[in-house]
Amino acid sequence: MGQRPIRVVQYGCGKMAKYTIRYLHEHGAQLVGAIDTNPAVVGMDAGDYAGLPIKLGVKISSDAEQVLDESSPDIVIVTLFSLLNDIAPMVEQCISRGINVITTCEEATFPWTTSSEWTNRLDAIAKANGATIVGSGMEDVFWVRIVGLLAGAVNKITKIEGSVSYNVDEYGMALAKAHGVGLTTEAFEKTLAHPSDIVPSYVWNSNQALAQLLGLTISDIIQENVPFVADADTYSETMGELVVAGKVLGMNTRVTTKTYQGIDIVTSQIGKVYGPRDGDLCDWKIYGEPDTSFHVDKPATVEHTCATIVNRIPSVLSADAGYHTVDELEPLRHPIQPMRIDEFLF
Repeated sequence: MGQRPIRVVQYGCGKMAKYTIRYLHEHGAQLVGAIDTNPAVVGMDAGDYAGLPIKLGVKISSDAEQVLDESSPDIVIVTLFSLLNDIAPMVEQCISRGINVITTCEEATFPWTTSSEWTNRLDAIAKANGATIVGSGMEDVFWVRIVGLLAGAVNKITKIEGSVSYNVDEYGMALAKAHGVGLTTEAFEKTLAHPSDIVPSYVWNSNQALAQLLGLTISDIIQENVPFVADADTYSETMGELVVAGKVLGMNTRVTTKTYQGIDIVTSQIGKVYGPRDGDLCDWKIYGEPDTSFHVDKPATVEHTCATIVNRIPSVLSADAGYHTVDELEPLRHPIQPMRIDEFLF
């Protein structure tokens, strides 16, 4: 039985795709299609787009249907939005054709309770067509798997507490405004601190995945939005203005996931405008016997996310059809060998 490279389509050619396309190439996978609607990138060779020294012979196309019909991919990487309902139509395009999907969509990490209708619909379509769906990224390894691994070396756990962060200036105007950048603390208190509709944060979903990995049963979830106030004047490139000391630089969305076993998972998701000395956070502490902590110094969130997505592909292809969360998959492994697949499997 022969082998061939794993065939991949990149769906969404933004910041993440520059890394995923390069990482795919470096690990021996074959990019067979690339999709985006941005006129600035449509028609570009994907190799040029990703900054590779060679052309890949794959042009970025705005016609998703044609790419999916003609490229015969084993899997599609979807790097578009943060909420499942926003990516669901694109995912359905793929799985209705029997094509596997892995996505950076944060809610897709564990969407069974926050988007149950869409998750069940996509799960049914995927099973009917022999396809698999997985949401992955930074949270796969750093917010779920490592924490769960360390918990296995602790005798007794009373609480798990984590802090993660990102620079809102890297993700555009809509995200900056959603985090209250530039507001007074009074305005933040009247709006974002007490929203009429609670939109689950990224760590809402990753906490659920961690709880399932640890075998915990969730009894309640509490989400709080706390302003992160500037203690010095800080320039925001996205807002195009200075956020003066005393105004809001962003917010800490703190999610407390309570369980019937009495173990709380409390994760702070900090999105703010970074100053020159700031960097991403990944700090965790398991309280119990013994207390256990770990810290990653300024993790490269984008690069880790994209490497995780690419390195997850083999375990997605080997999983049963349907919607799977990362806690159900085997631990991630670095791909030493080129990313290849038995040619008769697909």
